[in-house]
Amino acid sequence: MSKVIRLGTRDSELALWQANTVKDQLQALGHIVKLVPVKSTGDLVLDKPLYELGITGIFTKTLDVAMLNGDIDIAVHSMKDVPTALPKGIVKAAVLKRGNYMDIMAFKDNEEFLGSRNAVIATGSLRRQAQWLNRYPTHTIVDLRGNVNSRLDKLYNNEWNGAIFAAAGLDRIGLEPENTIGLTWMLPAPAQGAIMVVAMEDDEEIREACAQLNHEETDTCVTLEREFLRELEGGCSAPIGALSYINKENIVTLKGVLLNVDGSKKLEAELTAPLGKHKNLGIDCAKSILARGGKRLMTELANAGFEINIFSTKKLTPPQQLLLNISVNADSDDFIKISSNRISPIVLKKKHKNVVFTSKNAVEAVLTSSSAVELDFENIYCVGRKTRRFIKNKFGKVTHYENNAKDLANHLVEFIDGSEVTYFHGNLSLDELPSILEENNITVNAIEAYRTKLSGKSIPETVKGIMFYSPSNVESFLKENSADKVAYCIGETTAKAAREHFKEVKVAKIPTVESVIDLVNQDYKD
Repeated sequence: MSKVIRLGTRDSELALWQANTVKDQLQALGHIVKLVPVKSTGDLVLDKPLYELGITGIFTKTLDVAMLNGDIDIAVHSMKDVPTALPKGIVKAAVLKRGNYMDIMAFKDNEEFLGSRNAVIATGSLRRQAQWLNRYPTHTIVDLRGNVNSRLDKLYNNEWNGAIFAAAGLDRIGLEPENTIGLTWMLPAPAQGAIMVVAMEDDEEIREACAQLNHEETDTCVTLEREFLRELEGGCSAPIGALSYINKENIVTLKGVLLNVDGSKKLEAELTAPLGKHKNLGIDCAKSILARGGKRLMTELANAGFEINIFSTKKLTPPQQLLLNISVNADSDDFIKISSNRISPIVLKKKHKNVVFTSKNAVEAVLTSSSAVELDFENIYCVGRKTRRFIKNKFGKVTHYENNAKDLANHLVEFIDGSEVTYFHGNLSLDELPSILEENNITVNAIEAYRTKLSGKSIPETVKGIMFYSPSNVESFLKENSADKVAYCIGETTAKAAREHFKEVKVAKIPTVESVIDLVNQDYKD
């Protein structure tokens, strides 16, 4: 080809290394290549807004604009920085053989911080941050920006324990520090370590020249990784990792991971297929993650900058979080802390004809002092389905249960065998049940099995609704917050306590956390 190929490049050391690598390979094939320095995007003239052309990548748009303007013929990028949707008119022309895809940890002195509860790690990548915190949840992450050289300088000039880099970037410019650890457990960014050449779609001559550089195995693997990323609809704002490889038996493997920013939630998938039947691995891997909570997690990531509108006074589990409608941007924390009391073995080893529990906490407290097989409880009465389920699992039987303490007390008055009960309770339990029983000449032997400590905190003013699970939750919440919200209550006993302070109180149909979530979803429909 007689035409000179104009290769656009930025002026960073890594960008120049990549540009010269492509230049050398093209020249080895007999092509004439000229490097063209490209100015910043703001200096380039374009007659259409960038968004209309699909130009989004912060590290690639300068070269995209230059190519669309006709100033250059091809551009070279670190493929992990290239958006999954290229600008209109620009296409992938080649993918070079992949370099080192791993992340590495550079550190200053020694590796002792890996075993320490407190350490400071620098990275500007949400993916690296999330995976590091998933493995080391007590460590602190600080932001790290700039080119490779400046980031290393910042590591050595700050009181940080280490910083995370792409191994390929350091390898390519010969800057790998003396002290490094390969993070083999950390999934890289999709297409990390690969170099991509792009050209104009309508320039067949240039595309044919670049096609000679294409490395098929790398192209196959990074395409699957990018399809995984695209299916999840994640970019720089989502902690997503992916790695594909082909073994000697031509089996293609794809591993993918999605996390939240603090690493407390992690969804993984791994699929394999023979080469030739691998084309859907990226999409199938993403769909597997989406089906197991990934859709909700992506919504949470998208809503991270939005205001919290619902707060739960009990920490919600990941499966419970997934039940909330997308329009609910919820936060949660435990507003009460439970500690079991030591109950005398003399008391527990006695035969108890009628035992009453009004909470699962009381059952758990009793079982911390004695095993179920050592207890002689003839009849067990309780409040709540979860308490009943827990007792049946531990003791194998429940004589009778009701959804609230008042109904259980009335049942005992009517049907109890005998005139005495042993009532295991907490320090803040209501007097309703024992009062009704004693008014009807039933002796109540009350044993404080656990203590409840109110540990509420101030919540954001943007919150419109509060999820409550006990009168103690209500009391704890009001220590730091006002009652100008909607109270979503797990049962009538909790609702009664809430009505003393809240104007609008709603009660779940059944006394479970999931039912309270249903109550919230009715008001926050997607």
